[in-house]
Amino acid sequence: MNRQQGRQPISYLNRFLDPAESLAEILFGLIMVLTCTLGASVIAGIDRDSLRSLFIAALGCNVAWGVIDAALYVMGAIFVRTQNAKLMEAIRSARDDVAGLAIVRQALEPRFGSYGWNDDREQFYRSLRGMVVHSEAKPSRITVDDLRSAVAVFILVVASALPPAIPFLLIADPVVALRVSNIVLVALLFVVGFYWARAIGGGGLRTGLVMMLSGVLLVGIAIAFGG
Repeated sequence: MNRQQGRQPISYLNRFLDPAESLAEILFGLIMVLTCTLGASVIAGIDRDSLRSLFIAALGCNVAWGVIDAALYVMGAIFVRTQNAKLMEAIRSARDDVAGLAIVRQALEPRFGSYGWNDDREQFYRSLRGMVVHSEAKPSRITVDDLRSAVAVFILVVASALPPAIPFLLIADPVVALRVSNIVLVALLFVVGFYWARAIGGGGLRTGLVMMLSGVLLVGIAIAFGG
């Protein structure tokens, strides 16, 4: 595999999901695996016979959540477009330019009211109203990009279950396999927390440590209950 081929999956994900969304989906997947493995160890205990069942359960939980999260992503995209379409229709059907500008201002002022000069914002609102008035209304329906983004969401959630599940396939001792899986999960929580915070402009190290410590706390609670 050459470098260009190796970048294709990443390019696909970055095209349909921004970095913060991608990292958030991975984070959800990791938390799902951690919840599954710790919950199973506390409730049923871990022995050699349950290794395969635990692996299947962890992967199955992420597959199910991947499907649900993908569907929710599509529904959210349609909801946002529908709300935007209603707003644009209200602007087009306003009785005059002043009323249309007031609708734009009411919708955007809470978000942009603290930025720039008032005259600059008013000019932006007028330009936006003009764009809306001279544009054609488009139906709010599921698009190909929605489906591709949903596939990206599913891939990220399911793929995040694979690294922490590998120890259950490679290590015969069930307790050791569980502990190694926990270590992998905790390390990945730090990495994802770090890069997620960096993607949204926050403190990567602090967020990564918070995520990691949260994972350690969950593992500690499970061990205290015999998991």
